[in-house]
Amino acid sequence: MPAERGRGGIRLVLVLLCWLFAATVAAQPVAADSTADEPGAQLQVSLFTFGPGEIYWERFGHNAIAVRDLRSGEAISFNYGIFDFEEEDFFLNFLRGHMQYSMEASTLDEDIALYRDEGRAVLEQRLALSPAQRLQLREFLLWNLRPENAKYRYEYFSSNCSTKVRDALDQVLGGAIRRSLESRSRGNTYRLQADRLMAPIPELMLPMDMGLGPYADRRLSFWDESFIPAAFAEHIAQVNIIDTQGRSVPLVEYSKRWSEPNARLQADERSWLRRAGPYPIGYALPVAAISIALCLLLWLTARSPRPRLALLFALCASVFALLAGTAGLALLGLWSLTDHISAWRNENLLLLNPLLLLLLPALWRTRRPDWRSGRFVRVLAGLILALAGIALAGKVLPWFVQENAVWLALLLPPHLLLAWRLLRRQD
Repeated sequence: MPAERGRGGIRLVLVLLCWLFAATVAAQPVAADSTADEPGAQLQVSLFTFGPGEIYWERFGHNAIAVRDLRSGEAISFNYGIFDFEEEDFFLNFLRGHMQYSMEASTLDEDIALYRDEGRAVLEQRLALSPAQRLQLREFLLWNLRPENAKYRYEYFSSNCSTKVRDALDQVLGGAIRRSLESRSRGNTYRLQADRLMAPIPELMLPMDMGLGPYADRRLSFWDESFIPAAFAEHIAQVNIIDTQGRSVPLVEYSKRWSEPNARLQADERSWLRRAGPYPIGYALPVAAISIALCLLLWLTARSPRPRLALLFALCASVFALLAGTAGLALLGLWSLTDHISAWRNENLLLLNPLLLLLLPALWRTRRPDWRSGRFVRVLAGLILALAGIALAGKVLPWFVQENAVWLALLLPPHLLLAWRLLRRQD
């Protein structure tokens, strides 16, 4: 009998425990349902990231904030980074660095279909915002969409489609994204990231790299690096926030890939320039070897008594001076006449010297066997060489931080060759 009573007590305890567990589980949906009527509870917010496209202005990718209304079924995509080639003075404003971009809204289905038809990757990351934060974000985006608020001053690295999306989300989260990302870095710079994305189009990547000044070479935090939509998607997946119950939870609660890049874009990602990067940074030695070899060949032509070889040297030297001097004028204009801050104080000006244009008459005269360098030409050639030497010597000084070793390797040998030719023949 005592044993039977003991078993009955154990059964009673187990029944009570099961009842308590069931009651706890049953109470949870009731608590969730209690927020169903809270303003913003019917909204769902996602970050959409669209991969790079085939056109040059699509190489950095794009992103948008999508807001779904689960009651009405409406899904709106809010996009920054919208520009119009037909806008008055668009190209003039582009050259001056006074670009005005804007924000627009479209249906989410249209956006997804557009990028899928272009063969671009589409990634959705649903965000764990509270109902109040979702509502606040939608109200801000609708305010921002008004014609008087839609335009903003565009800047490649600090005010573009991705940074505007980042800032809008960070604002409703009380700075949580910035606090999480600004203390972390993997050593990337604006130059490294821009070169990487433009590498499949080297005819544009190389002039862009040449035109970037020291501003592009500062080390970036994950916050800064989020100027690239794909980088922001990667970094935001590592952000945790505090939910309404005081728990630390991932900001991204759900991810979905709507499409993958097409075969051509996948081939771009696998191209040698992308796999062997960073490009052109890191290629100073092979570039120097090629430049020195070419200059040695021209040096031999300059020493030859044959008129045709002398003409070849004069032609090559004149073309170099013309191209380098003209490029230098462009760099000087970007620094002094525009608001393109990423092009200011460009150290390549010491190599692409506009003063080279003044040497054109003397260089063309070197084709004649009786040519001579006047005093002005010698002084000018010596000054140009000295400035190029400062570009090299400056690499050991803390004030010269620009990553331009590849341009030094390419352009210093021709400077030495021109100086040798012009300084040795005197009146």
